[in-house]
Amino acid sequence: MASGPSVFLLNVSGQIESAEFPEFDDLYCKYSFVYGHDWAPTSGVEEGISQITSKSQGGKQALVWNFPIEITFKSTNPFGWPQIVISVYGPDAFGNDVVRGYGAVHLPFTPGRHARTIPMFVPESSSRLQRFTSWFMGRRPEFTDPKVVAQGEGREVFIWRDDCVLQRLKVVKKIHLNIN
Repeated sequence: MASGPSVFLLNVSGQIESAEFPEFDDLYCKYSFVYGHDWAPTSGVEEGISQITSKSQGGKQALVWNFPIEITFKSTNPFGWPQIVISVYGPDAFGNDVVRGYGAVHLPFTPGRHARTIPMFVPESSSRLQRFTSWFMGRRPEFTDPKVVAQGEGREVFIWRDDCVLQRLKVVKKIHLNIN
């Protein structure tokens, strides 16, 4: 009797805990997963959107979501290991929803509890005129598909603002990986 290829499962359970965006308040986040061709989700939620959160009144001024993540993948090989892509949005001075940061990180490779910190970045206009026009029109540069953040192809042509001190997201606190 011929047997098929061996399959392993990757079970992820955790949460997007908090973020530090000192310049901004009233933010929400979206997440999705990017994975290779041999990977397939078998249960759980592939993408989600959190509630809007405001800064805490304490000394740290963190934006706390505690947004749960639960998903199981199956695959025949580790190529294309899943990544989580995070997009953070909030209102600008005119009340328009604009992107405040994009980031991505591979899910941990080993079983156990893991904490990941994801540096966030924002696409920028390539000239001062475009920057002013996009600000005036309320249409700042953003990706039509945030999953492009997890792909290497074409990223060298993007211009973005990257300040890890101001834009850092603490994500996926307590991820459990069970590989069978």
